[in-house]
Amino acid sequence: MPTRPNVLGDYLRARRGLVSPQQVGIPDAGTRRVPGLRREEVAMLAGISADYYLRLERGRDRNPSTQVLEAIARVLQLDQAHLAYLRTLACDGPAPRRRRPHPETVPPGVATLVASLPHPAYVEGRYFDILVANGWARALSPRLVVGGNQLRDLFLDPAEQALHPDWHGSTACLAANLRHAVGTDTGDPRFIELAGELSLASPRFSDLWARHDVKTQFGAPMRFDHPQVGEMTLNRERLSVDGTDGLHLVVFHPDPGTESAEKLALLISAAVPSSDVPPRERTGA
Repeated sequence: MPTRPNVLGDYLRARRGLVSPQQVGIPDAGTRRVPGLRREEVAMLAGISADYYLRLERGRDRNPSTQVLEAIARVLQLDQAHLAYLRTLACDGPAPRRRRPHPETVPPGVATLVASLPHPAYVEGRYFDILVANGWARALSPRLVVGGNQLRDLFLDPAEQALHPDWHGSTACLAANLRHAVGTDTGDPRFIELAGELSLASPRFSDLWARHDVKTQFGAPMRFDHPQVGEMTLNRERLSVDGTDGLHLVVFHPDPGTESAEKLALLISAAVPSSDVPPRERTGA
């Protein structure tokens, strides 16, 4: 029987290392050997025994009650997204079977939709691989092409990094969303390959991954500093593709009548052949 990784213990250790004694009302008693709270301090504040908390971190008890999880989450100052993630880790059961690698397939109708949209659009896989992209997306970033990977580009490619004025925030969000996407399926070969490469090549990714931050991406404005048109702000929408295993349709669109809308239109008109532009956009109808 495969040995289960101690994902719950790893998560608890990482998160208690991010909470200072002062944040939970413990007086500063001088230099500590490691940052954050001690195990016994978490146990005391959560109202559980130090021995029981130690068993949780060491993986000897994998099925704490909801009340215990909520008490620990309160001490570790976890928000609702992190608490929901914590609950998924605290599930006592057999070791998950390693998934066989399988190609991520975009439904034909969705691929047709992406090609017809009058905005930069693409479909991303579970680990942010680009599976389908239209010409407008390639105008926004030449790395938004089939076979590309947004994690690898954002963490390792200087040209992609320069495109994002909020690079630190964007990388933090993407790493946290990867943590959410993988969940407890850390034996997925694609995840192992990608996380291993990024951990070795990017100190930024390594630092972020060690925090165990969890976040679900929602629609939000994003700033770009494009080498051709300068800074612009586009709304990013991320929609689940029904009937698939974690595929999402991503669309960028500007607020109408803004300078960003003018810049995006200029960028697209210069980069995309007229035959690729829907008739309505060419005629202005």
